[in-house]
Amino acid sequence: MWETETFSLVERLKALKDLNLEVDTCMVNKLKYGNTNTFLVRGDSGYLLVDTDYAGTLPAFYGAIKKYNIKVSDISHILATHYHPDHIGLVSELMKRGIKLLVIDTQCSNIHYSDEIFSRDKRLNYEIINEEDAIVISCKESRGFLKDMGISGEIISTMSHSEDSISLVLDNGVCIVGDLEPVEYLGAYEDNARLKADWELVMSYNPKLIYYAHANEKVL
Repeated sequence: MWETETFSLVERLKALKDLNLEVDTCMVNKLKYGNTNTFLVRGDSGYLLVDTDYAGTLPAFYGAIKKYNIKVSDISHILATHYHPDHIGLVSELMKRGIKLLVIDTQCSNIHYSDEIFSRDKRLNYEIINEEDAIVISCKESRGFLKDMGISGEIISTMSHSEDSISLVLDNGVCIVGDLEPVEYLGAYEDNARLKADWELVMSYNPKLIYYAHANEKVL
């Protein structure tokens, strides 16, 4: 239905270059300081941090953003693609440093999913997320919220991985999908209607570049 073309290396590099030229008011920086790819999306009023890796990685996080000459004070909001431990471990610590947590309403019941997991290792000093300090919006409201940040795009529900999973789709063709299984995996399943539905939704936005949490990005 939406098979991608086979790009040569030159064509892939050109596609990325062309995509970067299109990125104007928001630019995505990929951070890799643990086991999870996390991302900084630049808007007019600061950066949106998408995912935070595991608890105990704060020093590595500081080192990662320093490479881009970005300070914690430059980040205005955090968005988790879902609330598994390798995606939200630093949320509370960063909220204490003034960053606001953005939550999609479908995620509210899963905010404390990782509390018990982190409690098994006291060395992590994990602090439970205070959801009362979070900003809760719906996917339908996300475009307007992001617009106020100077980011053109919206947040969509992609729930095949978990009930609280979301993806960030930017109008410049960049899509951050968290733990959504790569589109190539569809062929490995005889029947995975939810994964297929998620990818049909993502592809309806005509993405040019897919960023995964645990795989290399893919140019389409």
